[in-house]
Order: sequence, then C-alpha cells, then structure tokens
Amino acid sequence: MIDDYRSLAVFVAIADTGSLSAAGRRLKLSTSVISHHLSRLEERQGVTLFFRSTRSMSLTPEGQIALDPARRMVSAGEEALDAIHTGNDEPVGALRIAMPAFGEQSRLHREMWNFAKAHPMVAISLECSDVPTDLIKDGFDLAIRLGTLSTSSLKNRKIANFDRRLVASPDYLSRQGLPEHPQDLAEHDFISVTQIPSRMTLDRLGQSVSFEPTNIRVEVNTVHAAKAAVLTGLGIWHLPLSEIEKELASGELVHLLPGWALPVLGIYAVWPDIGPQKALTRRLIDHLVEHRSKLML
Repeated sequence: MIDDYRSLAVFVAIADTGSLSAAGRRLKLSTSVISHHLSRLEERQGVTLFFRSTRSMSLTPEGQIALDPARRMVSAGEEALDAIHTGNDEPVGALRIAMPAFGEQSRLHREMWNFAKAHPMVAISLECSDVPTDLIKDGFDLAIRLGTLSTSSLKNRKIANFDRRLVASPDYLSRQGLPEHPQDLAEHDFISVTQIPSRMTLDRLGQSVSFEPTNIRVEVNTVHAAKAAVLTGLGIWHLPLSEIEKELASGELVHLLPGWALPVLGIYAVWPDIGPQKALTRRLIDHLVEHRSKLML
C-alpha cells in the first residue's frame, strides 16, 4: 500500500509538471526513479496513465479519471506533514530557491543566509538567473521576483520595495550631453534588458511623463550586463540603486534627471503552494517579511 501511495504522488507530480525530469526535480528524485514508480503503478493497475512522446506527456482518459482522487490523497498527506511541522520549533528540510542574478551582496541575499544560519537543519539550494523560471516544471520551492507580477496560479507575497536610478557614465554624457528634461531622452542612446519592458515612467510633483526609448544601442539579457554597458559609455539605463551606490558615490555613474523619480517597484516571494516543503517555504517567507525593513534593494 505504501508503494501505491508513493507511486500516486509521483503520478500527480508528472501530471503537474508535464515530464518525468521535471517531476524528479520537484520531488528531488532521479528521472529513473520517477519512471520506475510510474511503470510499477501502471503495471499494478493494468492501465496506461500517460500518452508519451519525445517532447511531452499527456493524460490518457484513465489518467484523467485518476488525477483528482490522487491529488486529494497527496494534498491530505501534505496537510498532515504541515501539521507536524507547525509544532516543530526547529524546521527541517531542503529548499530550492530562484533569485535574480544581480545583487549577490544585497541585503536580501544576506537575509537568506541569516535564515540558513539560524536553522542549521535546513539546506538551501540557491540558483541566480535573470531568465524567468517555471517554478513547477523546474522544481523550485520559491522564487524572488521584482517589478510587477503577471497573473498566474502561483501564490505571491510582497516582501519589500526597491528603488531605481536612471544613470549614464560621464564619458557618455561628455559626448551626448546631459538631459535636463524627460523629453530630452528621445535624443539619447539606451541599453535594453530583454526581460524588462523598455517603456518607463518618470514622476515629479504630481506630473507624470511616459517614455519609450527608440535608440536602443545594446540589448542584453541580464542586469549585470546592462550595468557593464552603461559603465562603458554605451547608453542610458535605469538600474537598481543597491547595484550602483558605489559607482554613484565615486562618480563612475551620474544620476540623470534627479528631480524626477521612477516608480518604486516591489520585491515578491512567489511559490507554488504544493509539495512537501509548503510549511518550510512559508516559514522562510515569514522570516523575510519579518525583516522586510532590511531588504530594500
């Protein structure tokens, strides 16, 4: 019976993530173990639960019938584990977390390490990338995302804010001139980050000006690369204040249009409320919210 329950949990993970490898990442099992449990379940029940192709797996009619009861079983098991962990003062387990690639020395990262230091029985696997991740398919328990969130089935909680500054290098400004009003930006070169909308809004004393750069000199896919391009003198871009405080203080970068402000953006914890680490994930989120005053980027 225990094998049946374990195999049904594997079945649900495959249905949710769409592949054996993704289910393995979620359950922290090898692909071969996932395949073994699925094959054993199908053999014992005498049915085929998935149509298989080289690129995807989809439920058969028998699999569709079995999915909801199996999901209820897994949910009941997770509820029981949550109840156990709730009464446990010392959390135990492992968390796989996705964060932006920039800001490795940020207060947000340091607070992650403080959580790990305070709870020695919790193992943390942290992957940093500016490329968006699929939390369920890639097996992450939690992601930190910046800006505004699109609608999804994932749960989210705002944990802090972060400020940005529109900046350029002195070398660039010596060649192209210093913009004195948002309308002057139309004559300037810009850096673009693939995942970040290029349109920006500047506010001053109740006045709001929206602007979309047309002279994109360089397009990159990370904030680190955008910062490097700006420092080299290739154009203008808005960067998180925590990433450029030293350069602003040293004069390597110049804050443009200081009388105008870019909107403050949010720092969000995003997570799928599924899997055996639900209680541990929420505990980390509560820790971050408790220390939110330290997390400004």
